[in-house]
Amino acid sequence: MAELNEANTGAGAILSRDMRLIWRHRSDIVNPVIFYLIGITMLPLAIGTSKQLLGTVAPGMLWIMAMLATLLSLDALFRTDFEDGSLAQFQLSSQPLYLIVLYKVLAYWLSTGLPLTLMAPMLGLMLSLPADGYWALLLTLLPGTAILTLVGALGAALTVCLRSGGLVMTLIIMPLYLPVLIIGSSAVSSAVAGFGFDRELALLIAGLAIALIVMPPAIAGALKISTNQ
Repeated sequence: MAELNEANTGAGAILSRDMRLIWRHRSDIVNPVIFYLIGITMLPLAIGTSKQLLGTVAPGMLWIMAMLATLLSLDALFRTDFEDGSLAQFQLSSQPLYLIVLYKVLAYWLSTGLPLTLMAPMLGLMLSLPADGYWALLLTLLPGTAILTLVGALGAALTVCLRSGGLVMTLIIMPLYLPVLIIGSSAVSSAVAGFGFDRELALLIAGLAIALIVMPPAIAGALKISTNQ
């Protein structure tokens, strides 16, 4: 009952517990970062080393690889809690389940989405991304990866009972990822072209605000449905 007792002590204990669990499974942190690094590093080998060509495709490729890297470990977000019984205990705790879900998503983003965001400008340098695109890339990935994590968590909740739910989860959430991908890469491209990216950034921030309101209750409901089957 240790997990349940920790869940009853408040937000700090839940977030601390999740960060410890993520640290024990360090591959869940390292794999997305390595995937992002290798994917971007291999791109010049595939399409050539022309700085003009790399600078043209860099905004889209940096966003696509960040999206795929964010998706890489999401399948395991709730699986450990489901397998050890913690998820059932969370549903019985005094903390609302949607609040616990929000803390778990925050822990995942801090360990995956944030490192990917901070790495992006360095990888942009490798792809000859023009200097005007660095701030746009960084500022749009911050809310963008958070949205991707929240949406992906819904897919992880819907497939938590499936033994091999990674493919099913990808098919469910990939259409929901496309607007974020289009807006984010468009913002970087606009910045590179010398235009402002305020509109795209505002759209991503508004999308994050909506996701923070809508997704935690939806994920909590999906977990209840999945675990009651």
